[in-house]
Amino acid sequence: MRGGEDLLEPLAAVSLPIPARPFLKWAGGKGQLLDIFEKFYPVQLRKGHIKKYIEPFVGSGAVLFNVLQNYKIESAYIFDINEDLINTYIVIRDNVRSLVDELSKLEQGFLKLNEEDRKEFYYQVRNVYNSYDARNNDLNIKRAAQFIFLNRTCYNGLYRVNRLGLFNVPFGNYKNPTICDEKNLCAASMLLQKVHIFVGDYTESARYIDKDTFAYFDPPYRPLSITSNFTSYSKYDFTDEQQIQLAHFFEEMNERSAFLMLSNSDPKNVDCNDNFFDKLYENFHIHRVRARRMINSKSEGRGFVNEILVTNYAVM
Repeated sequence: MRGGEDLLEPLAAVSLPIPARPFLKWAGGKGQLLDIFEKFYPVQLRKGHIKKYIEPFVGSGAVLFNVLQNYKIESAYIFDINEDLINTYIVIRDNVRSLVDELSKLEQGFLKLNEEDRKEFYYQVRNVYNSYDARNNDLNIKRAAQFIFLNRTCYNGLYRVNRLGLFNVPFGNYKNPTICDEKNLCAASMLLQKVHIFVGDYTESARYIDKDTFAYFDPPYRPLSITSNFTSYSKYDFTDEQQIQLAHFFEEMNERSAFLMLSNSDPKNVDCNDNFFDKLYENFHIHRVRARRMINSKSEGRGFVNEILVTNYAVM
């Protein structure tokens, strides 16, 4: 599944009726860190010298939306292995009116119910969502609507699937959730008009990365504890071996003189002797920033922790 092959004009100075925001709640989303992250963007981006933006693990796209609305980018490319997530991006870009119609029906049907009936409604939608395979459809508007509905009404906005690929997050029991944010969806659609959208893992981005690229890598974070690995967004685990493979890819892209930034958890939050990332990225610049995160799923595991940012350029 891919799209956005025919860029018509640069993305510079995108004019939107309202600022576009990520349309999903997403565990590990970077919305709260954007003010900090911008301080670590390459100075060449701020000066308008970087023309291409690439995000190989797009997730909710907080950094994508920030970069496209504030910097002069001529082309953008996003990737994710989550087929339903990518389907939703494409539907928002290409068929936002039809999506709003479908999502509005779900919202109206849900909000008029009492608490117990809402719970039943949620599980009915979840069962339908899990009952068919969208991979046979290049563009599936109803599935995109269900994806957003489940995200806005499930527990904590998690995206979690079991080994069979079935979405298994329980009901969230929110009093008045915003399910169909029509204005934001339309603004996001306008912003995405100039974005190439691909389903695939991060290695697929290699064909587009060059010296004029700013690429931001936001992989599934390395768990800080046994109980913290509850935010996985695909049925595939991202193991230490895969973190190592990603670091090798980061080194390969560095050889192309691209501007690279990567975020991950900081294992030193729980073990000051854990130098996993410090060794893995010892040839690059490693920064530590404060973020409000859950170290694990228990309430005592919530609070401010360090996260790491790796850049292949000096931060000015």
